[in-house]
Amino acid sequence: MKLFDVYPLFDVNIVEGKGCRVWDDKGQQYLDLYGGHAVISIGHSHPHYVKKVSEQVARLGFYSNSVQNKLQQQLAERLGRISGYDDYQLFLINSGAEANENALKLASFTNGRTRVLSAEKAFHGRTSLAVEVTNNPKIIAPINANGHVTYLPLNDLAAWEAELAKGDVCAVILECIQGVGGIKMATSEFAQGLAEACRRYGTILICDEIQCGYGRSGRFFAHQWLGIRPDIITVAKGIANGFPMGAVLISPQFKAVYGQLGTTFGGNHLACAAALAVLDVFEKENLVENAREMGDYLMEKIKKLKNDRIKEVRGRGLMIGLELDIPHKEPRQRLIYEEHVFTGCSGTNVLRLLPPLCLSKAEADEFVEKLGKVL
Repeated sequence: MKLFDVYPLFDVNIVEGKGCRVWDDKGQQYLDLYGGHAVISIGHSHPHYVKKVSEQVARLGFYSNSVQNKLQQQLAERLGRISGYDDYQLFLINSGAEANENALKLASFTNGRTRVLSAEKAFHGRTSLAVEVTNNPKIIAPINANGHVTYLPLNDLAAWEAELAKGDVCAVILECIQGVGGIKMATSEFAQGLAEACRRYGTILICDEIQCGYGRSGRFFAHQWLGIRPDIITVAKGIANGFPMGAVLISPQFKAVYGQLGTTFGGNHLACAAALAVLDVFEKENLVENAREMGDYLMEKIKKLKNDRIKEVRGRGLMIGLELDIPHKEPRQRLIYEEHVFTGCSGTNVLRLLPPLCLSKAEADEFVEKLGKVL
């Protein structure tokens, strides 16, 4: 048997990591400015994380949601306090796509509507509902194309209000910073106007914080920069620093119904131990504040390069996009193979930086120096 060949792979086999560094099977070290696609939040192989996960798996790795799991309640209480949403309810699953899938189902169960508004260039996942609200026809299979979704330009409030005024919209789903879409950011005026219009027309506002949330923007959630409070928040990626986990934060207006939502693996003992360890490190090492400070520092350093190849630097915290006047393919490959730095990409010409939130000034300086050489 061989692997189903759906990933274009770099010729690098990563076998070890520590902090913002990874090593391949030949011993070559790389600076990680991508965090495994925004998943590594506290750094690779953090000793506290390793200790807590190891202790938990030695006791009990898994039992089903048919019994009490006090780690789930601990996580709900800690996450509520740290994020500022202590009055919300928590539903735990395994991934970001599942988080959005369940958020959209819950919205539809609640108001009985079927239509959804999503932004142009949005990415919300690859499961049935999540892929339908993703603005990429290449990954929407015919079986998923049910016509329930209207895509609208980000920050065009009049267009969104016109659709909401029809009175049949179940939910709005929004990335306050688009990741796959090229690090495009919602404005405060747009987000606040949209939230008010959702309230007026009985539409549920879902903020997808899977990539831009969990401290990455320099606030716990990216929407907190914009002065809004969504009905539902979805998270994943950095929540457990690489252990598969996702979550839905649900406002008090929603009432739980037995059997309406469910999961086999979601919120298992090992996942919760990993997520609690992440919050321990967030608090002890002030990683949300570090993301804000290092993001500002890194963006300023990049701008000071004054390189003609860079058309724009945009983002918040450690979620940064460098729009180039050339396709990103060559500089990205050169960064990996010549300078031994991992970055991501968006579209055809945006380099995407999503490093662990423990990035240091020295590491930021090192990246900027290597970027300058490549460009």
